[in-house]
Amino acid sequence: MDANFNHFDGAGNAIMVDVSPKQPTLRAASARGKIRVSRPVLDAILGHTAAKGDVLGVARVAGIMATKRTSDLIPLCHPLMLSHASVDFTVLEEEGAIQAECTVKLSGKTGVEMEALTGVTVALLTIYDMCKAVDRSMELSDIHLVHKEGGKSGVYDRG
Repeated sequence: MDANFNHFDGAGNAIMVDVSPKQPTLRAASARGKIRVSRPVLDAILGHTAAKGDVLGVARVAGIMATKRTSDLIPLCHPLMLSHASVDFTVLEEEGAIQAECTVKLSGKTGVEMEALTGVTVALLTIYDMCKAVDRSMELSDIHLVHKEGGKSGVYDRG
């Protein structure tokens, strides 16, 4: 098998990567994405008039909770003891969108990119769920890794 695909053994079987020989290092990652919404949805979110309550507050908690459950969703991810997880939102009124950013940190043997990506995605999905009664045409987009640090691959900055 190609050494770049380390989730497979020599026979091509899916495996969880063995990180036991690695030393723990500080690891961090941030991911970002957007949800495009209609004016009525944006008004409901900003005016705190959505029928299901504080949309961004609930979405923040959902995203943080998702970071802690990533290994339950992605089959070969290691369960991790996170030391930090946050989700922040920026309203992009001119685009009719809300941008979410999830940052995750730990001291460990494997990176937290999947946790950051999962957190931002679940936060955006929660916005969709809480606002779909107003408008189902919302669109998630631009979900991507922004930054990662730690481990032998070092720092990645999307720029």
